[in-house]
Amino acid sequence: MLQVARLAPRQLSDAADLVEQFIRGQQHPSGGFCDRAGQADLYYTVFGIECLIALGKSPPDCTDYLRGFGDGGGLDFVHQCCLARCWADLGGVAPEGLAERIHPGQQDTAYWLMLGYGARQDLNRPLPPAETLLGRLELLRSDDGAYGNWPDMEQGQTSATAAAVTLQRQLGQAQDPALGEWLMQQWNPQGGFAAAPGVPVPDLLSTATALHALSGLQVPLNAIREPALDFVDSLWTNRGGFFGSWADDAIDCEYTYYALLALGHLSL
Repeated sequence: MLQVARLAPRQLSDAADLVEQFIRGQQHPSGGFCDRAGQADLYYTVFGIECLIALGKSPPDCTDYLRGFGDGGGLDFVHQCCLARCWADLGGVAPEGLAERIHPGQQDTAYWLMLGYGARQDLNRPLPPAETLLGRLELLRSDDGAYGNWPDMEQGQTSATAAAVTLQRQLGQAQDPALGEWLMQQWNPQGGFAAAPGVPVPDLLSTATALHALSGLQVPLNAIREPALDFVDSLWTNRGGFFGSWADDAIDCEYTYYALLALGHLSL
């Protein structure tokens, strides 16, 4: 994802400087990056660091902040994965023991499976057998043929299906064209992708992850490129950040990163 997000400055042009200023302004005095309540959080720190890397800028030194979490023993699974990612992004050495806490084959959602797989890669640790992860993933097939974040769902979710497509591709599984068709059905004619069937308002997370998955499935984006660019642009603010949707009233590092990811794919 980060590799594609690096292409976003092609679309941002002069606005890239404003995005950089906004992201740097989100750094907390503790060294991490702020959540929506203004508190430092590892989850948002990943997005803050990766936004700057995507813009071709050097991220700040957050190592003292990261050291405060030790080997991640006091963190939940998502934040343990975020800790691993931060160390990898900054080129540091993660504490011994962190990798032993991250077991992607034991997690329950498509998002967690992908996170855990990526964290083990970040930590240069052995990965679970592909069949283990693919078996866990298959339990998340929804009745409509897509993927949800929980078993036995009637309808799939865009971000979960995108995570499944991405993980399947990384694991070398043959890609299912039907998943590309399902994702395209979540396209909103006003621009952007919705989070699930029947959701009336598109959002930036769903749009960015759908574009990423569709690109991996080699689905042409020409027909939606311009309205998708217009949708992302409609969420831009001159403060340098992006809203998550038309219903959102706050900007943060997370959705700004998803804007960069979407713009990267739309620049190809």
